[in-house]
Amino acid sequence: MNLSEAYTAGPLSLPWIERLIRFDTTSFQSNLGLIETVRDYLQTHGLSSTLTYDPSGKKANLFATLPAADGTTQGGIVLSGHTDVVPVKGQTWDSDPFSPEIRDGKLFGRGTCDMKGFIGVALTLLPEMKAAKLKQPVHFAFSCDEELGCVGAPYMLADLKARGITASGCIVGEPTDMRVIVAHKGINAYRCRVHGHAAHSSLTPQGLNAIEYAARLICFIRDQADQFRADGPFDEAFDVPFTTLQTSIISGGNAINTIPANCEFSFEYRNLPGVDTGPIIARIKDYAANTLLPRMKKEHANANIDFELLASAPTFDASEQAAITQLVRALTHDQAIRKVAYGTEAGLFQALGIPSVVCGPGSIEQAHKANEYVTLEQLSQCESFMRKLIQSLAQAS
Repeated sequence: MNLSEAYTAGPLSLPWIERLIRFDTTSFQSNLGLIETVRDYLQTHGLSSTLTYDPSGKKANLFATLPAADGTTQGGIVLSGHTDVVPVKGQTWDSDPFSPEIRDGKLFGRGTCDMKGFIGVALTLLPEMKAAKLKQPVHFAFSCDEELGCVGAPYMLADLKARGITASGCIVGEPTDMRVIVAHKGINAYRCRVHGHAAHSSLTPQGLNAIEYAARLICFIRDQADQFRADGPFDEAFDVPFTTLQTSIISGGNAINTIPANCEFSFEYRNLPGVDTGPIIARIKDYAANTLLPRMKKEHANANIDFELLASAPTFDASEQAAITQLVRALTHDQAIRKVAYGTEAGLFQALGIPSVVCGPGSIEQAHKANEYVTLEQLSQCESFMRKLIQSLAQAS
């Protein structure tokens, strides 16, 4: 089925989703083309958007409010989605990842499930929201750089706080198969640089091997991970029920016959709600400063180890008593308790005082992979959910 045929037979939101996917908003690139297109569309419906930019000015978040029928702009529901996507480099796709295709009832393309499908549904149903005479406002919050560790949304949320904008609840439309997610882990990402001293490899006492000491620190990080896995604390409602740590990127050295002067690696840990992140990084830094570094300085006085925080996003743990949790459970007929290891921006909204829940079309199993897709059935379910949400807001007291 080609896309033009699908527009007639498939979900109403397909044209908007296709339009969004065609913008290559990989995180290392600008998302302004997409953001400005959405801004202009919202303007045609009388909505003014506030854009908050990252320090480079090449990326932006968008926040806009559809007031209630009586003009109220405070309270109501936030529909939250990130506009950036992960890279496709090194992946083998069966079609152009930025030219969406429909095959076997699935819409393929980068960002189809993570998470332009949800954004496309929200934009498509804006005219229905306007016609519904809402008794509570609807807010659109579309962010940048979520895939880099939720580093874009804080600019938007700081602006909301400064302007005194409040909301009663937030739905973060990450891919959950339209099931309710009530908790997720926090994300903490660091870069570590180990500085040694170069020398000819035949003269090892004259050098300081940065890679070897980095390896010792990486093994210590793995030991911390093993301890959490063995001893907890545990929360069996999570798909991975303990705090995790892992090293993901490493580089160092420049020749096989040269003692490497530098080694750099990146690591992350994802903590359960209730697990304090401070002691985790403190133990790692203490091992580096008080165990490794003294040994290194005995070999060369200029040895050093430094750490850089790359990203940090809080845990999310919804209250079952919160109105937004009860509302989304009622609309989806889903009462199961689900908690996930991946992160979202829900924790950021919750930290601002906006109760949140995660629910959106598509499966996290398809996110970030080659041939990413969302089923048309999931998009239809999301449209049905959104219409029920509109109806509930129109009936709200």
